[in-house]
Amino acid sequence: MKTEITGKIIIVGNNIDTDQIYPGRFLAITDPKEIGSHCLCGVDETIASTFPQGGIVVAGRNFGCGSSREHAPIALLNMGASAVIADSFARIFFRNSINLGLPLITCKGISEKVEAGQTLTINITEGTVTVQETGEVYPCDRLGDQAMKILEAGGIKPMMRERFKKTKE
Repeated sequence: MKTEITGKIIIVGNNIDTDQIYPGRFLAITDPKEIGSHCLCGVDETIASTFPQGGIVVAGRNFGCGSSREHAPIALLNMGASAVIADSFARIFFRNSINLGLPLITCKGISEKVEAGQTLTINITEGTVTVQETGEVYPCDRLGDQAMKILEAGGIKPMMRERFKKTKE
C-alpha cells in the first residue's frame, strides 16, 4: 500500500448509508466490475460511470451508516476509489473497509473545504490532506498501527494468509 494517495475527488453529503453506497437490489451480483458499476447509485445514478479511476470520495458526517454489509466497501473498491475521506464514519463500515484494504481517513470539516473535481493528496502516515490546486494542507486523524498493518498487507485476508504461511514454514 502506498502511504501517499493522490486522486481527483467527488463529494457526497452527510449520512450516506450502505444502501446508498450499494443498494440491496444488487446484492445477488457477484462480478466485481458490475458491483462497482452500481456504486453510489443511491446518491446519483451517474457517479460510478463518471468516477475517475483512483479517485477519492469525500463525504460529510457518518459515511457508511446503516447495515453492516461488506458490499459497500467492495463496491467502492471496484468503482476505482483509492480512498474515502470524511468528517466521520460509521464504525462497522470503517472496520469492513480497512479489512478489505480500502483506506478511510477521518478529516473533520474536509467536505466543506474542498470542491468537486479538485485533486487531493493524502499522506496517511503524516495524517495530512493537501489540496493540489491551492496548496492548502489539512490535518486529519492518523490510522492506528493495526489498521496500517492491514492496509499494508492489502486487507485482513492477505495479512492472515501471510501470517499462516509463516507459521507453517
